[in-house]
Amino acid sequence: MTVDLLAVYDHQLRGHAEVVGARSWDQAGPLWRATYGDRGLVSYRSLAELDRAAVQRLVGETVAHFAAEEGVTSFEWKTRGHDQPAELTTWLADWGFVPEEVETVMLGEAAALRDAPAPPEGVAVRRIDDRPDRAALLDAVADMQAGVFGHGDGGAELLARVERSEGGTEVWVAEAGGTIVSAGRLEVVPDTECAGLWGGATLPEWRGRGIYRALTAARAASASARRVRYLHSDCTEMSRPILERSGLRRVTTSTPYIWTL
Repeated sequence: MTVDLLAVYDHQLRGHAEVVGARSWDQAGPLWRATYGDRGLVSYRSLAELDRAAVQRLVGETVAHFAAEEGVTSFEWKTRGHDQPAELTTWLADWGFVPEEVETVMLGEAAALRDAPAPPEGVAVRRIDDRPDRAALLDAVADMQAGVFGHGDGGAELLARVERSEGGTEVWVAEAGGTIVSAGRLEVVPDTECAGLWGGATLPEWRGRGIYRALTAARAASASARRVRYLHSDCTEMSRPILERSGLRRVTTSTPYIWTL
């Protein structure tokens, strides 16, 4: 039987599933609004029945909501390529939201990702969030990711996220000579068959050696051990081919629309 992966995504990975790791969250009509560090997130399962005026009212309420959150400097309105109303992204741009890079939503069986060639000699892959020295290690992960992405919430926020999840967030790294050269999270989504692959980053000089694929395989093996069936990721064009070769499939696209407060 062929699994409808888009249906899995819509029914299991939207709405409440997207905010379980947040510092705080609430629900306003069809919207789920969450805060992570100094950034906010807005998502939903469907806005199909709303017209422009109704969406604009939600936008106004949401801007006021995040403006009242101490320390929040911007928020993301998360859109999907297959959603209705189709005009939503045009409306958001008209109201002052700025689109970022389109991401590909990938989804597939965790078992398909477990096998990968070993990382290069001298590179070790391991989980660090359960280590006694995890605070220092998570600081190092956050610093590396901020250098790759150009932004980040810092090690304290990553540690807080791990602690809030009560074991649901795993942080994996690849190390060479005591230096973290690649890292990424596994986020188990409660009450679903799914987990997410997030925060994947590799230092530029270490790319193209199979390290990210080995890191993905390690997270997939851990997910399978936890009886997770599906893995998903919102990925850039850099990581999409790697995840496709590993067995994930494109189900839709996602474009963040950013409002700066």
